[in-house]
Amino acid sequence: MNAVLLLSYDGTNLSGWQVQANARTVQGELEEAIRRAFGVCVRVTGSGRTDAGVHAAGQVCNFPLAEGIGIPPSRIADALNAFLPPDIRALESAAAPEEFDACRSAKKKTYRYSVYFARREHPLRERYAVRFGSAPDLARMRACADLLEGEHDFSAFSATGSSVKTTVRTVHRIDLSPWEDGYARGLHIDVCGGGFLYNMVRIMAGAILECGAGKLPIAAVQAALDTGDRELLGKTMPAKGLTLLSVDYGFPLFEGEGK
Repeated sequence: MNAVLLLSYDGTNLSGWQVQANARTVQGELEEAIRRAFGVCVRVTGSGRTDAGVHAAGQVCNFPLAEGIGIPPSRIADALNAFLPPDIRALESAAAPEEFDACRSAKKKTYRYSVYFARREHPLRERYAVRFGSAPDLARMRACADLLEGEHDFSAFSATGSSVKTTVRTVHRIDLSPWEDGYARGLHIDVCGGGFLYNMVRIMAGAILECGAGKLPIAAVQAALDTGDRELLGKTMPAKGLTLLSVDYGFPLFEGEGK
């Protein structure tokens, strides 16, 4: 059986997705839970590697599992949750086609970067969002976001030292959603693309916010796209504001999905 999971996790105390020696990771905790629940040692394939401190609402992964485990595929999530730590949960489970690969089969991924606007840190926001001071101008942010949509060479929007075959990526859309509740007000920056470079969304979020604050000219963002010069852009935003919202495969993986 090619088992597939929909995962959610709080990345605050995790060292990212990928297994590391002497560190808590999502992949490591999940593989240990599978060993304890089903008595097998397998390698879990994730839709992508989230960094240390990054959260997930809809991470997808798959792994091989024998057919005769004694429970239906939809109950695999329950079996694993009994052994997973509280900051990682399997929300859904199913049997995927044998050729399905959570990483290679992905068509689109959507990330959310969250900020809140306040003079001082708010303890009910600090875990999943980044304080940005006063609210930036939404029109200027939208102009920057429009510039970043489409197919571009995003080499300037990647951490130095990363090695990939190509730095060309397609950003399908960037949605800017202001929010306000009884505690604070802020902004969600949702970025949907076919794939992302290392730290790409966090650098994009920083550029959008800095443009909105009047600290980064829109011309500098265009020049960064044209030249690949990382120095033209602002800082990489902190990991805690980033959440992997969803992964799209072009077909439903779980019962009831898309209804």
